[in-house]
Amino acid sequence: MKNFIKEFKEFINRGNVVDMAVGVIIGAAFKDIVTSLVEDIISPILGIFGGKNFDAYQIVMGEATIKYGEFITSIINFLIMAFVIFMLVKTLNSIGKKFEKKQEEAPTAPTTKTCPYCLSEIKIEATRCPHCTSVLEEK
Repeated sequence: MKNFIKEFKEFINRGNVVDMAVGVIIGAAFKDIVTSLVEDIISPILGIFGGKNFDAYQIVMGEATIKYGEFITSIINFLIMAFVIFMLVKTLNSIGKKFEKKQEEAPTAPTTKTCPYCLSEIKIEATRCPHCTSVLEEK
């Protein structure tokens, strides 16, 4: 049992688990913001053209009530959330690419040279050409 608790503590203390927990909490708060945006601003504006808020659209069949207006609101919530996440990921990716370009290493020193006699490519350390056997001058 003590080993199990120790493993659980190690699991919880990993950076990825904490980051994921923070992401879930922020995501839930962000969902509330998007839901409020759709229900309090977008749906009433669209309701102006339809005559009433989407949430009011429903069909009553006996004792069952099909609230298709709330379903439409949920679809709008999803689309807005997906668009915002897409833009966020796209922005983060472009920022990441800019940092990658800045961190590129300087050009490396050449590892080959050309033999002045036969024009073959040879190792930079070579003192004799392996193709034409010419002795190469040191520079």
